[in-house]
Amino acid sequence: MANAHDFAFTAIDGAPLPLADLKGKAVLVVNTASRCGLTPQYEGLEALHARYRDQGLVVLGVPCNQFAGQEPGSEAEIAQFCATRFAVDFPLTAKTEVKDAGRHPFYAWAEGALGEDAIPVWNFHKILIGRDGEALAAFNPRVEPLDASLVSAIEAALA
Repeated sequence: MANAHDFAFTAIDGAPLPLADLKGKAVLVVNTASRCGLTPQYEGLEALHARYRDQGLVVLGVPCNQFAGQEPGSEAEIAQFCATRFAVDFPLTAKTEVKDAGRHPFYAWAEGALGEDAIPVWNFHKILIGRDGEALAAFNPRVEPLDASLVSAIEAALA
């Protein structure tokens, strides 16, 4: 069976972003939006990234406009918003579909690995990938980035 390292996204600047480049790191994949009530989670995601980056965590933001059109901007606008409003330093992909027929293949794989919990129901849904590329857990959008359940799962993935 495939693992996360078999997939690639396009980075927000248009460059290839193969997950194989992240082998050996734990990755928290989060579909994001700039105009959502949950948008302040960027702050917590950046805090997670800063706290655990040196231990091997990569937060990967996946901007998505599929939930109430809350990410309508261009990639350049999204990148600028994240940098100026939240000082986001973690990688972002180009705008990506995360649900339904046109979804990125990574999300189909994650659903196969984790079941319905891996299907994003709203912005800021989180999927944790282990250092070996295996899908470890999915977290509902309402689970804040610094929530104890998510932090302990990240720490276990990094151990």
